[in-house]
Amino acid sequence: MTDTAPDPRTAHRTEGFPDQQQDQPGLTERTTPRPDHGESSYVGSGRLEGRKALITGGDSGIGRAVAIAFAREGADVAIAHLPEEQQDADATVELVREAGRTAVSLAGDLRDEDFAEAVVAETRRALGGLDVLVLNAAYQHDIDGFENLRTDDMRRVFDTNLVGMVHSARAAYPLLEPGASIIVTSSVQAYNPSPGLIDYAMTKAAQVAFVQALAEEAGPRGIRVNAVAPGPIWTPLIPAAGWDAERLATFGQDTPLERAGQPAELAGAYVYLASNESSYTSGAILPVTGGKHL
Repeated sequence: MTDTAPDPRTAHRTEGFPDQQQDQPGLTERTTPRPDHGESSYVGSGRLEGRKALITGGDSGIGRAVAIAFAREGADVAIAHLPEEQQDADATVELVREAGRTAVSLAGDLRDEDFAEAVVAETRRALGGLDVLVLNAAYQHDIDGFENLRTDDMRRVFDTNLVGMVHSARAAYPLLEPGASIIVTSSVQAYNPSPGLIDYAMTKAAQVAFVQALAEEAGPRGIRVNAVAPGPIWTPLIPAAGWDAERLATFGQDTPLERAGQPAELAGAYVYLASNESSYTSGAILPVTGGKHL
């Protein structure tokens, strides 16, 4: 075994996670241990030079890892996030700017149709265009039994993960040029749903249908549509999901690699789907699951 091929079972934290609780949407500084977004590890090589990207939910977790990677690959980046996530958004913006790229922070709620559409127009104005749209924003909560699924919580999941996603995609779609890429963050939950995340899993399965249907329409225009399906990834969303100490202590341990993933481990998948290297890839769901099957 050489230094360039580390054991994937031990490449990141192998233990579970300590008991902790946050209110949604969760903040990075209150997440213990702090997720690895690739701040110290991701090295770019110009694969996205000159691209203009919008990442919804780009302030923390997977979205921050993608923003860092895109910037270090040469892309300018706009991130959409909730107002209460401004602290995380500011940190992500600084990381993008440290890479020498333009960064824009757009605060609002994607459940608001006007805001979900406005982020597209504002990105185009601020960055001078848009050719990579990453639809990553999501909400989840845990329930103890289907009979305890509250309508308000369910609607927030549906409106964030599906309705807001469609509003932003619909606003961007007619403006995209050949070579553009739409990338959705789905989940292993789309294929292997947990009862406690039933409404979240439903939205992730619907996202798969969205990707495959839109890819059929977008292909003749030279636009590619794909998704990444993460497995259990340690982000601020997890301690804000309402899980108990036992669930956190075993988070990710049921994967073949026997650990949870880190946001940094997803960044390369998004870079691939945004880059010229995936020019013949559309309608695909790319799993980054620690070995869990889709």
